[in-house]
Amino acid sequence: MQRRAQRADQPEQRPSRLNRVLAGAAAVPVMLIAAGCSSDSAGADAKASESPAGASASPSPTVEAAAYAKLPEPCEVLSKKTLEELVPEAGKSGKEGNSDDVSVRAGCSWDSLDNNGVKGSQFRWLNVSLLRFESDAARGAGERRAQEHYSQQVADAKSAEGAKNTTSEQVTGTGDQATAVRYDLKKKEGAFKQQTVVARVENVVVTVDYNGAGLAGEKSPDADDLMKAAQKAAKEAVAAVTKANGADAAAAPKSPKSPSGSPSEPSAESPSESSASSGSPAKQS
Repeated sequence: MQRRAQRADQPEQRPSRLNRVLAGAAAVPVMLIAAGCSSDSAGADAKASESPAGASASPSPTVEAAAYAKLPEPCEVLSKKTLEELVPEAGKSGKEGNSDDVSVRAGCSWDSLDNNGVKGSQFRWLNVSLLRFESDAARGAGERRAQEHYSQQVADAKSAEGAKNTTSEQVTGTGDQATAVRYDLKKKEGAFKQQTVVARVENVVVTVDYNGAGLAGEKSPDADDLMKAAQKAAKEAVAAVTKANGADAAAAPKSPKSPSGSPSEPSAESPSESSASSGSPAKQS
């Protein structure tokens, strides 16, 4: 009877054991899931710690700051004495060119007509243009960009439409590099002698255009005299640029360099900004 009573008690104990087994079995997956999540989180944290800070953001490129930050007043770059020599009948002031920003692009022109009646007249035209290049992360350092524009200005002067007997030469003592170009230009008014001097000082390009003609039977001016005058004007304009930026205008210029960094004749294939000249011989009256 005791044995039967024992067996009768056994069914009552089974649900309790089964519950404990099921509870234990359910706990195992929960622990595994928790462990898996903890492992994934630790792995992600480890990867994050291995990655350098800011790896997704590339550093911004930098370029050397441009040397000159402004331009001088364009109609004041030449002395009164020089203007009286080059354009004696021009009057007291020149005509300033249009510009959206005179700290970047500026120019001034003068014209002179010495009318001698039936004996003819002597005409002179002078233009000074200034173009300053800023350093730009996308387009490069200001000095480099100025070198490229300098080369293009020289190439443009050499290939002027209608030019005859074109010659060019390097000029020393004017900025970091300078080139003089001369040619003859036949127009309905007469035979013009054109002189162009392109100079670069740091990140600024100075272009001086100077031409003369004998009109109504007057003889043509001497091209050598005109070139000396144009070079004098270019040297004064370069000095005005350095002075406007607080630099010593009397400082010795650097050795001429090409955009590649070695002394050479400017290349016509260098890229450039648009021309800074506000006039050309073809526009003269």
